[in-house]
Amino acid sequence: MPTPRSSARRLLVGLTTISLLVLPTAVLASSHREAPLISNDPTADNTDVYAFVSPDKPDTVTIVADYIPVEEPTGGPNFVAFDDNVLYEIHVDNNGDAKDDVTYQFRFKTTTRNPKTFLYNTGPITSLGDTDWNRPQNYNVTRLMGGRSTLLHGFDLTTPVKVGPRSTPNYSALETANINKLSNGGSAFVGQRDDPFFVDIGSIFDLAGLRPFNAAHVIPLATAPGVDSVGGFNVHSIIIQVPITELTSNHKKNAATAREATIGVYASASRQQTRVLQANGTQQGSGPWQQVSRLGNPLINEVVIPLGAKDYWNSQKPWNDKQFTKYYSSPELAGLVNALYPSLPDIATTNRADLVQILLTGVPGLNYTGTTQSDLLRLNTGIPPCTADSATDTVGKCSRLGVLSGDLAGFPNGRRLTDDVTDIELRAVAQGYGSFLATNFGLPNKSPNNLLGDGVNANDLPFSAHLPYVATPNSAYSHTHHLVGSTNTGPI
Repeated sequence: MPTPRSSARRLLVGLTTISLLVLPTAVLASSHREAPLISNDPTADNTDVYAFVSPDKPDTVTIVADYIPVEEPTGGPNFVAFDDNVLYEIHVDNNGDAKDDVTYQFRFKTTTRNPKTFLYNTGPITSLGDTDWNRPQNYNVTRLMGGRSTLLHGFDLTTPVKVGPRSTPNYSALETANINKLSNGGSAFVGQRDDPFFVDIGSIFDLAGLRPFNAAHVIPLATAPGVDSVGGFNVHSIIIQVPITELTSNHKKNAATAREATIGVYASASRQQTRVLQANGTQQGSGPWQQVSRLGNPLINEVVIPLGAKDYWNSQKPWNDKQFTKYYSSPELAGLVNALYPSLPDIATTNRADLVQILLTGVPGLNYTGTTQSDLLRLNTGIPPCTADSATDTVGKCSRLGVLSGDLAGFPNGRRLTDDVTDIELRAVAQGYGSFLATNFGLPNKSPNNLLGDGVNANDLPFSAHLPYVATPNSAYSHTHHLVGSTNTGPI
């Protein structure tokens, strides 16, 4: 006959198992296949967006918009590329109404030089203009601002994919040649990169058995390191670096305390509403553009928005986001955390004004944009980039935990490539904001909830200190994926 203790244990295991079956789609994907419709349309799928004051050029802001999730390097002979039929956009709001004040549009055109061969390249690609590159792709950049449309850059070439030492023998030279000057004084880089997101998705899909927790669902969390599940995979990146004065409402570089210093950023992809598949194997689009994917704050369409609303959320503009507030204020994930980690202090599952503030309006004194609730990546351009590195997350030093550790230049104030948004948002949901936010911004801080994490604290490849910042792509010829016990030492 079961004892009360054993019955309670079985009940807890049952509740945890039910929660675990739901959790994989809710925690760690950062818009990699985050909604049913867009998961079938990878070339239009936003994976991540980053916005930060450029560390080497602090008078500029760098925005990175990544597309095409979990891009396998060995994709030949038809290696993936940007879609000629997609309108890719980066949007900036600078007056708090969540509507575009500055928009950067990117369009692409792909050419087949020799249709009589199956080869992506017919010889080594030694320059962007090399005719051995059989499927070159051109792009242009148009800025919409103040009711005017301005071509910032005419059709120029992206980088080819990184095929291997025979096909792309000097890839660094191709990368350097792809940094193009824009007519507004900015720069752009467009092409394939290593996926800069880092997370242990593999352990999540194994019934949420996070490696640091595998010994037991208890604190402290120090049993095993995580494994970067997107290590060795690529994305296609649109990277633009523009003067701060182009983005702010008063066209000045403002002090951090000025309202004009903070901007809101999101990226999107749109398709024309009508697509005709023709008998000759081609397709033709027509009609108005319809947004099919968007991304501001990371993990929102996975963690916050329920399955039945994900495709609809992707179609909506940020200024309509008040309709989704209930999912932020009463997040399903909060209840799952309570069930998954019974040793932690319970967290609030309703009336989460803290999450609404951080994700939909910004934090007063940090990156507040006003009362209009909208999912935007908010960046205070008056806060200088952090330059003092720290491996111990010391307050005042650069930290992967960003604002949670007192590093005001990091997420949720914008988002840098090194910011560990998985740990930050998991701790935010668990109300483990850290002493800095509790003391300086009045947000709650529960311990040991502020130790939650997936055990992956950095990208598998190092980032660059200069444009394009995102690491060089993984080679089709030689790369390493997320095998336990192995290390990706970099592509050939």
